[in-house]
Amino acid sequence: MANIQLVDTSLRDGNQCLWGATGVDTAKTLTVAPILDRVGFKAIDFTTSTHMGVAVRFKQEDPWERIRLTAAAMPRTPLQFMSTGFRFISWETASPEFMSLVFATLVRNGIRRFCLADPMNDVDANLACARMVKAAGGETVIAALVFTVSPIHDDAMYAECARRLALSPDVDALYIKDPGGLLSPKRAGTLIPAIRAQMGGKPLELHSHCTIGLAESTYLEAADLGIAALQCAAGGLGDGISNPPAERIVANLLSLGHTVDLDLEALKDAGRFFSQIASAEGLAVGAPQGFDADYLNHQLPGGMIGTMRRQLAEARMSHLEPAVIKEISQVRRELGWPIVMTPFAQMVMTQAFMNITTGKRYSVIPDEVIRFAIGRFGRPTSPIDPELLDRIEALPRTKELRAEPDMASVTELRRRLGTTLSDEEFLLRATMPSGLVDAMQGAGSAVRHYDPNSRPVMDLIRGLTARRDVSRVAVEKAGFKLELTGQGRAGASGVKS
Repeated sequence: MANIQLVDTSLRDGNQCLWGATGVDTAKTLTVAPILDRVGFKAIDFTTSTHMGVAVRFKQEDPWERIRLTAAAMPRTPLQFMSTGFRFISWETASPEFMSLVFATLVRNGIRRFCLADPMNDVDANLACARMVKAAGGETVIAALVFTVSPIHDDAMYAECARRLALSPDVDALYIKDPGGLLSPKRAGTLIPAIRAQMGGKPLELHSHCTIGLAESTYLEAADLGIAALQCAAGGLGDGISNPPAERIVANLLSLGHTVDLDLEALKDAGRFFSQIASAEGLAVGAPQGFDADYLNHQLPGGMIGTMRRQLAEARMSHLEPAVIKEISQVRRELGWPIVMTPFAQMVMTQAFMNITTGKRYSVIPDEVIRFAIGRFGRPTSPIDPELLDRIEALPRTKELRAEPDMASVTELRRRLGTTLSDEEFLLRATMPSGLVDAMQGAGSAVRHYDPNSRPVMDLIRGLTARRDVSRVAVEKAGFKLELTGQGRAGASGVKS
């Protein structure tokens, strides 16, 4: 029997999977942060460059401020940033110089643990990033072995990647990252021992999703196979297409004789808070998923399913979800079986979305799919479908993208954007439209507290203030009376509100 540590994924992956990455803002984060800090998690899976972009675009909130405030509110527990290769916010491939600045700025603002998850399992890229993180002062580097099911992704391949990564003094631990929830208990029984045999005693963690009902059983099998930590989400942000629910995983681990050194009351409080958010805001709550054999074909990770559903809903095309899911499988085959995670998950999903919503396959091919086809993201796992590749090569846009220059140097970008910008603002303006950054700055500092119980009252007040046929509002309860009139006068009496 083993002592198993937990990494909480509620704020990052749980939020992305179930709430489209938009359900948790700075106020909610800061409200729950002291509770999460009491639990005793190994780390908090806190943010990615994608989430930082979402904070700016959809919340008009400064992601750097969110990191700083949360790090101060959680002094015991390391905040984790997940990096997917040489990119930050933008899909454009970044230079080593630019990524070095990204990592240094993240460290300075309070990120202590870095997950490096190259979407092609490029060991050299992961090692280069690991060196940058450690040079920037990052405390912990955990390198990912991104899991998928394909003819070439066998145990021997993963074991060799693990051997090379574990040899690096800049890599402190490894983790199996299973974005699709594809790892079964049976496969874990061969994969985990093969990987651990090459790691020289460094710890191994496991991150999976409940998308087709495999993850919970796989987690319990992994605990018997020497896994050091499991990555889970709490309350309403666990289960469904998200990560395994922390409360149920802990209960089962304890029942099986393992030990888990957590404050279980604090864990319940954290889970309760996330469930209250879902209730107050009308957000989805994770539920157990059944097995879906077709999922083994398209493999879209939980977070991207949430994003896809939000985009379809915004376009009023939610009824097309089954067709888009089916198309994803076909697009993935035609693009040479890329691992379906950021940024390739977005490419595959976007192309499938365009194929279905336009009514004609590949009538529109996004720039990022063209860049993938011409090798800007590395060599595809297997050759792209020849007919599709011919179509891409014949596009005038392909010639333009082949000729596009590499990302400008940091010095040149600073000259263009402003030499007096802070590193934080510079990195946002270098990767996002300036209007979005301007709007974020105009919104001012984020709200710092959230009370889910106040939502019904606030909705009522907003509804009343929007009406033009109401001139007087009176609120009465035992010991309290509040009266508002259309003339702007208000009176209140009583002992408490």
